[in-house]
Amino acid sequence: MLDFPRWKVLMLWAVTIAVSLASLPSLFSVAGLDWPAALPSPKINLGLDLAGGSHILLEADPSQVRQQRLEGMDESVRNKLKQTDATIRISDISNNNGSLTFLVDDVSKVDAVREAILPLTSGAGLTGQRDWNIQVVDGNRFVLTPTQEGIDQAVSQAMDTAVEVVRKRIDGLGTKEPTIIRQGAQRIVVQVPGLQDPQQLKALLGQTAKLEFKLVDQSALPSDIARGVAPVGSQIVPFADPKMGGALAVRRLGGIRGDELTNAQATNNPQTNEPVVSITFNTDGGAKFAKLTTQNVGKPFAIILDGKVLSAPNINEPILGGSAQISGRFTAETAGQLAISLRSGALPVDLKVVEERTVGPDLGADSIHKGVIAMLVGTLALVVFIVVTYGRFGVYACAALVVNMLMILGVMAVMGATLTLPGIAGFVLTIGAAVDANVLINERIREERHRGRRVVAAVETGYKEASRAIFDANVTNVIAAVLMASFGTGPVKGFAVVLMIGIATSVYTAVWLTRMWVALWLRRARPADLNL
Repeated sequence: MLDFPRWKVLMLWAVTIAVSLASLPSLFSVAGLDWPAALPSPKINLGLDLAGGSHILLEADPSQVRQQRLEGMDESVRNKLKQTDATIRISDISNNNGSLTFLVDDVSKVDAVREAILPLTSGAGLTGQRDWNIQVVDGNRFVLTPTQEGIDQAVSQAMDTAVEVVRKRIDGLGTKEPTIIRQGAQRIVVQVPGLQDPQQLKALLGQTAKLEFKLVDQSALPSDIARGVAPVGSQIVPFADPKMGGALAVRRLGGIRGDELTNAQATNNPQTNEPVVSITFNTDGGAKFAKLTTQNVGKPFAIILDGKVLSAPNINEPILGGSAQISGRFTAETAGQLAISLRSGALPVDLKVVEERTVGPDLGADSIHKGVIAMLVGTLALVVFIVVTYGRFGVYACAALVVNMLMILGVMAVMGATLTLPGIAGFVLTIGAAVDANVLINERIREERHRGRRVVAAVETGYKEASRAIFDANVTNVIAAVLMASFGTGPVKGFAVVLMIGIATSVYTAVWLTRMWVALWLRRARPADLNL
């Protein structure tokens, strides 16, 4: 147990020094010193409560999900009936008042229509849940009403998707370690450390980024458009820029949606040098876009973002290759934000800001200051106690304690982990846990000496027997920390991460590092007794 060949000594020192050095950039930053730019600089990210930043609470409107389901079912029913029987004709279609209703012109086709649309009303999975109720009134009028279970599931799925979209957008800003979690059924909490101005964040998250390409209905009369009246099968969409006009009538069905994009980049138009957004479709989207532009050469089509027309250019020639440009009097900043939004995908539901807070860096600095004081006071008290109680072995334990703190910071820096105020509490807690291991070892060595064992045998037995208890005790702590990190969020997760790292480094320093130091001292000094 006390046999340490040169290769093992070099390996332990190399690991210890390398991990400890990784903590220096973070310590330099806290001390206000400049770290040399030529050297690697892994740093610990500070959480919102330490670095300050922006806190935003977003809320979704479930009624929008209901309306989307109605519109989606409308298009699904039309397509399904076309595929089933081209002779089926339906009319008087409406998706108002929370239900989709339509008439089957030929009463003899009612049963065929029911059989065709029945698969569309079932929920996903093997539960047999029905998402829609079907009723036939007056012999040939179908009424499709979404069930509450189906709506709840759709809202939950929409919120899960919204969380991922929000995460991608914030990552696109280049921020580090944001906190994005669901709160309840309809809310999302967003915390971005280091971002003191939330306006850019609000603008980015408040944009649904629902992109659509739809044909302009040229049969619509300007007077009808001004009154908000659209021809059958069309809808009125306002221009995003009032200088371009009031509104346009576009075909409600058909067209291409932005969810078939694979990339979006902010660029400049080579002819006008104005900021534009270049987009690229996937294979299916590119084929649809080519078909749309091929079949409608000479006709205008509208580029619609979040329910507003950005532009309505004419299709001068088929656009092949699956790429296009979006223009709309962008600035470089707005074009970049739109590109991020399109790359991350459209939000399935609009999100509005219901709460906004900005945490200043002064509060975080005060928390760091008090946390450091607590750590130093606790460490000093432990050093005095351990040295007085265990002498030389106490000095080794204190040295291991300092190395342990450096290694915790080094591992967190390499991982890019985030340190929060609860994380500082976990940091202080691991200091006590690290000393606890040395106490077990030293007390066991004392017992072995009292039993009459010689110095080397007592030390070897002490480390061997105490290590078992140390490993068992820390395994239980790791299990608790893993559960907290897996199921906890925010502060709980930050505490658990620091605790897990601290447990690993404390076992390393208390069991292996101090044992190496003790073994080297025994080999060199060969003491006749131990001052324990």
